Order: sequence, then structure tokens, then C-alpha cells
Amino acid sequence: MAGSALATGVLVTAAGLALGLAAVGGAAVTAQRVAGAADAAALAAADAVSGAVVVADEPCAVAARVAVAAGATLTGCSIEGFVATVQVESAYAGVVAVSRARAGPPEGE
Repeated sequence: MAGSALATGVLVTAAGLALGLAAVGGAAVTAQRVAGAADAAALAAADAVSGAVVVADEPCAVAARVAVAAGATLTGCSIEGFVATVQVESAYAGVVAVSRARAGPPEGE
């Protein structure tokens, strides 16, 4: 009787730890995905504003499309000269991951 109670306790603890690790792993993957989406959106907006890529849309609209394609939502976008700064977010298990990125020509140019 005591052995089966101990075994049940060990199994429940192991299952709880496995679920916790899965949640942490999923959140880490989401954070990395959102960071990549922010980088891609900022680069797309900077390319659009500099004329490196010719598009009919505004640079922030291009950034929004790129963010959505990467599985995130554009929540902020600003253009100063040829520098684009964006903010994107995505949710995982009710937790929102937010990332910001900036792209443009090297400083001093």
C-alpha cells in the first residue's frame, strides 16, 4: 500500500514537471519567433523607406504584412529618416511576448 502511494506521488510529480517544462519551452520558442518577426518587419520597413525595395504601400504597412506572415502582430511602427523601429507581439498560453527591433543604414551615414 505504501509503495503504490509513493509510486503515484512520483508519477504525479514527474507529470507536473514535464508539463511545466513544456510550458517554459513553448514560451521560449514563442519569444524567439517574435524576435525574428520583429527583425524581419523592421528590415522590410527600412528597405521600403530607403527605396531598396519598391512597393506601393507605406513602410509600416509592409512591416505589418511581414509580421503577420511570421505569426505576430505589429503593435508599433515609426520611421525617422531611413530608420524603421517596430514593435510586434504574439501570445502563447495567455502570455504575450513583445519584441522591438530597429533597422536602417549604419550610424554615421
